[in-house]
Amino acid sequence: MTTSGADQVTHTARAHSFNAVAAQYADHRPTYPPALFDAIEDLTGRPLAGTRVADIGAGTGLATARLLERGAHVVAVEPGEDMAAEFRRRLPGTPVVRGDGNALPLAAGSADLITYAQSWHWTDPARSVPEALRVLRPGGSLALWWNTSALDVPWIAEASARAGEHFGRDFSRGKDDLDAPVADPSGRLGMSRHLVRWSRRIPVDAHLANIGSHSLFLVQDPGRTTAFLAEERRHVLEVFPDGIVEETYDVVLLLASKPPAA
Repeated sequence: MTTSGADQVTHTARAHSFNAVAAQYADHRPTYPPALFDAIEDLTGRPLAGTRVADIGAGTGLATARLLERGAHVVAVEPGEDMAAEFRRRLPGTPVVRGDGNALPLAAGSADLITYAQSWHWTDPARSVPEALRVLRPGGSLALWWNTSALDVPWIAEASARAGEHFGRDFSRGKDDLDAPVADPSGRLGMSRHLVRWSRRIPVDAHLANIGSHSLFLVQDPGRTTAFLAEERRHVLEVFPDGIVEETYDVVLLLASKPPAA
């Protein structure tokens, strides 16, 4: 991602906004389904157990925790001070170092797998692509993924339209915007694209806290966010009067492998 001037200021502010809500982020953002990690194992041809993984932009450790459950040996990289502190609180004993994908604080050839869960879009591919190739061992893999709203579910499409109207943006494309040419304009990685659908059922307050933890809300006037979420509560309870919301996601997975050594 390349930005300049005022856009760069906004991008930077959004990237750092999560630090103020690290606990909220950890408590309410969706995790990732077992089927995603099954797919990564199938597509890379190796189990995660025993794999040396570098989880970049690890945040509070949502993806790291799932990788650890699979038996991976994980080192996390996170630029945000408060996000890293929350990571250490929730995953004590798991190494997390400060840094970002544009200049990885990791040795060349040190990772079998590099993962970016919900974080590649904060990097500049002109820098993060060469860095990923440097840190991967020959034959290693790079996995990028995002939880995206399932816009074919009517109530989710309506909610996305309301958010788009609020911000003056078009959120209707959703997962279609996340593809290999956008992630790697250089084309060096030769990514394949896969979708994994899953859902979770959570109380309406948790659903609204998840919405409010997104950067677009975090950088706007708090009063506007409060008003939007109050109105959104009314809409959501019309669909889920018992107060238990079923959020449906499509995980977009982009996967690439570094060629084996000659």
